[in-house]
Amino acid sequence: MNSRFSTAVHILTLLASMPGERLTSEFIAASVGTNPVVVRRQLASLREAGLVLSRGARGGGWALSLPPAKITLKMVRHSLGAEAKFRMHSNEPHPKCVVGQNVRGVLEDVYEEADQAVMKRLEDWTIADMLKRIVRAAKFREHSVRL
Repeated sequence: MNSRFSTAVHILTLLASMPGERLTSEFIAASVGTNPVVVRRQLASLREAGLVLSRGARGGGWALSLPPAKITLKMVRHSLGAEAKFRMHSNEPHPKCVVGQNVRGVLEDVYEEADQAVMKRLEDWTIADMLKRIVRAAKFREHSVRL
């Protein structure tokens, strides 16, 4: 998986942390630590997947379109499309190399099995789970700072 997955989870968890509010791409970008244009592109993919909605003009911004407990990390990864899958290197192997001529086919099988295992595990995690863990980590951090 690439960094777009972690960015998408960050965005959705941030939106979940502020229910009833609409957040601007600038606000989200500040939280993620990236450019608002990057966030807008990510939000467009999430909107296409039905995970977020937006309202323009005054009082506009972004919000979750589903309850956080209904958004699985599998759905988030799926919103990234083929880009989220394991990728094959693009180098052309030497035509007389046995390994080079066969490694891609074998790796495709490995990648497919790994992708299925990842997707199965991601369906067990929701944005609500992420938010709970973040709140718990923040409380622990707050407590340990005072010691």
